[in-house]
Amino acid sequence: MAKKSPSAPAAGDLKRLDGKIALITGAGAGIGEASAHRFAREGATVIATDMKLDTVEKVADAIRKQGGQAHACKLDVTREDDGRKAVRWAIEEFGRIDVLFNVAGWVPGGSILQTPTFQLRKALDINVMGMFFMTKLVIPHMIGQGGGSILCVGSVAGPFAVKDRAAYSIGKAAVIGLVKSVAMDYIDKGIRCNVICPGTVETPSWHDRVNQAANPDEALKMFIARQPMGRVGQPEEIAALAAFLASGESAYMTGQALYMDGGMTM
Repeated sequence: MAKKSPSAPAAGDLKRLDGKIALITGAGAGIGEASAHRFAREGATVIATDMKLDTVEKVADAIRKQGGQAHACKLDVTREDDGRKAVRWAIEEFGRIDVLFNVAGWVPGGSILQTPTFQLRKALDINVMGMFFMTKLVIPHMIGQGGGSILCVGSVAGPFAVKDRAAYSIGKAAVIGLVKSVAMDYIDKGIRCNVICPGTVETPSWHDRVNQAANPDEALKMFIARQPMGRVGQPEEIAALAAFLASGESAYMTGQALYMDGGMTM
């Protein structure tokens, strides 16, 4: 097990998102799940989406049991029509979408010589086109309501690259371009767009990558060692930053790539 943060993030009872409608992709686990809980504690009504409906139903149910407002929705971000249905449902049900958090992603391994063309296409479909579709679908509604906050999960692998992550690095670099172009084009419409670039974060998919390594113990040591803080991040830490970016407290911030990486890119 990875070394934990010496001090856990605050529970998040500031209600900075009170009354807001937040749609989160990839909310079935990891950063998406943690963000769904954090946004709900901050007062948002959360629309938790994922390819697997049963996983987000469990997330939404847990949020409701804790006194929050949450709904589950099946969504494959690579299918534009799926995104259109999810956005249409949210607008019909709540009349607006104040926050879109594009979390859904996939982490393929390998250098460029080890990356088959189909794998790059899959990575771009999930990590770039999924965010492109969802962002494009919510912008007209955000314009009509006078603004909104769009967030994306990038990675330090985008601007700085990480060994044996060619397809992933390519996609996450594109996410930064997507975010900056949206921020520039719609700044006069009250729409802000920012990207969080984490280092290594302890999620189920990260544990899978560690366990699938030839030597899991050595892989774990390597993952931890590349953060000068000597630990990997926690999903709740990313969720805390996302809540700030979704709230009015970050109203003067747009088009930014924020690194939350334990000093990895320092």
